[in-house]
Amino acid sequence: MTDRSRPARSLGFGGGAWIAASLLVAGLVLIPVLALLWQAAQGSEGLWSHLAQHVLPHALGQTAILMGGVGVLTAVIGTSAAWLVTAHDFPGRRVLEWALLLPLAVPTYIVAYAYLDLLHPLGPFQTLVRAVLGYDSPRQFRLPDIRSMTGAILLLSLVLYPYVYLPTRAMFMTQAANLVEVARTLGTSRRQVFGRVALPLARPAIAVGVSLALMETLNDIGASEFLGVRSLTISVYTTWVTRSDLPGAAQIALAMLLLVVALVSLERWARRRQRYSVSGQRARSFAREPLPRAQGLAALALGFLPVFFGFLLPALYLAAEAWKRFQFAGLSDRLLAEARNTFVLSALATVAVLACGLVVAYAARVFPQKGMQLVHRAASIGYAMPGTILALGILIASAGLDRWIGQAAGALFGVDPGLVLIGSGLALGYAYLARFLAISIGSVEAGLTRIPRSYDQSARTLGQGVTGMLRHVHLPLSRPALAAAGLLVFVDCMKELPATLLLRPLNFETLATHLYGEAARGTYEEAAIAAWAIVLVGILPVILLARVGPGASRG
Repeated sequence: MTDRSRPARSLGFGGGAWIAASLLVAGLVLIPVLALLWQAAQGSEGLWSHLAQHVLPHALGQTAILMGGVGVLTAVIGTSAAWLVTAHDFPGRRVLEWALLLPLAVPTYIVAYAYLDLLHPLGPFQTLVRAVLGYDSPRQFRLPDIRSMTGAILLLSLVLYPYVYLPTRAMFMTQAANLVEVARTLGTSRRQVFGRVALPLARPAIAVGVSLALMETLNDIGASEFLGVRSLTISVYTTWVTRSDLPGAAQIALAMLLLVVALVSLERWARRRQRYSVSGQRARSFAREPLPRAQGLAALALGFLPVFFGFLLPALYLAAEAWKRFQFAGLSDRLLAEARNTFVLSALATVAVLACGLVVAYAARVFPQKGMQLVHRAASIGYAMPGTILALGILIASAGLDRWIGQAAGALFGVDPGLVLIGSGLALGYAYLARFLAISIGSVEAGLTRIPRSYDQSARTLGQGVTGMLRHVHLPLSRPALAAAGLLVFVDCMKELPATLLLRPLNFETLATHLYGEAARGTYEEAAIAAWAIVLVGILPVILLARVGPGASRG
């Protein structure tokens, strides 16, 4: 028996089970897309012509303007901030490096909620401005309404720019210093280095960050609705809920899905020459330029502007409002129940997402054939799908399965079990699984790549099969990656609004849906505690990113 035949036999039955399990997970992610295609083909009973003529053009226009504005502004803010902290040295730079990540802790709908209350004509900011200018009421003086396309672009960009900042800063830090030095010897000034050398090489990273920010913009439902922007996501929701036109909503959702595919394709096209962006020589960061004290303080103040408006101002305002509400009424039983619902649902979903992500990532490692890579990609597409699209596809599939279960139970036992999947919350957990599986797969895969292949070979020669290798070798060595993935998934489940809003069981509320309901009614003070709780939990992955991100241990 050769050494090559022994590993092949040891993979035997266990290997086939892992392949089957990974195929099952990928199939679960693809089911909502297939359900959307099936439902869209059913027609919309005459309403589609109305949607195509009056709803879709306006929604497409609004979505295009919103995404165009957010794309430009996040690229400018994220790239400028990345270059500021990478190429210059000034007092407070190390604090600013991780502080620029803080807006990631605040969901877009919470920022919109906070600023709507903060900038209301009777709110604290406009009241202070009128007092300073000598006016008595909003009839005499009021600022432009934040409920506008401009307001939506500004607020979304202030929250989403870290998606550009993080990869662009990593690219700046890993660019070889000799490229900058050669440019300097050719007469390029230090300021021209940014436009002629650093920026062209960082374009793939900027494209990745902008595409992520745009997909988050497309996924948003709370901020867009609060700020009066009729995006495609809002059109899907209103067509489904208000007009009760499920096929029409599915058709709009497919239009959104095509837009997502275009975004992903554009991002991959921008990265097609990414190999050229990093020198083949040993990369080292170029020396930062020390700034004089006055310029350094100005740079620090400029760098903190997006942190202040994107995180500190809304977070501090929410903290103050939550404290006032707590002093007045304490923690209501309803809020505690919603917090418990949020925690239990997110924890159970996190366990399922980690288990499925481990299956797909580990199967792709053990069987690196092209077919398994396709399974890997199929299982990861859920994160690129907006929550509204995913929720709609899962609703269609779950409703069909619920009907089949009801018919089978009635025929066999003479009972009607009701909506088993939708009514129990299983459909919502399914949505979390499909939506955030890519996070788990990516994190687990990153942990597995740090384990040398020689460990696998050693385990096989000792008689371990696929499952034995995982239990004795890979799981112990990849626990940090699993813990990081679990944290990210848990927080994303807590913050997820579109899927939770559309798939939650009757009379089941989470902190996110509670906040959405109160903001929709205009009773902002009732939701301050829920918003602050989500922000506090959202800080945890930001701390993790600050600790393990590029340059975390550098001077």
